[in-house]
Amino acid sequence: MADGPAPPGPDPVGPAPAVRPFLVTAGRVAPTAAGRPVPVETQVVATVAGLAALDALSFEQHDIVSACRRPQSIAELAARLRLHLNVVRILAEDLRAAGHLTVHVPDTGATHDASVLRRVIDGLRAIPDSRGVTP
Repeated sequence: MADGPAPPGPDPVGPAPAVRPFLVTAGRVAPTAAGRPVPVETQVVATVAGLAALDALSFEQHDIVSACRRPQSIAELAARLRLHLNVVRILAEDLRAAGHLTVHVPDTGATHDASVLRRVIDGLRAIPDSRGVTP
């Protein structure tokens, strides 16, 4: 049993953002006019116009366009920038509408194919654990 509280360790995630997500999106919660969320596997990449306009963008928009020099998914982008997933969805749609990002929505037929899911599961099972042991 420990005597008193444990000493504070390093924060593995980093400091919490100072700005609330609803402030970044001006209170919007639906990233598209239809109200459907952009799938998390949607690939986004910066356009030439987006890279040229970096200095004119807000902090979060600047970070998103800058990070999208190479294609990546909405989920990867949110994790990399430590932003709420829905904030990235909304801002990515805004940036797409402004011509700063190109958005590639995945084929829904392929995402519902059971063989794709089986291959993903098999691939995950083939990854060795921290001891180098494959389950």
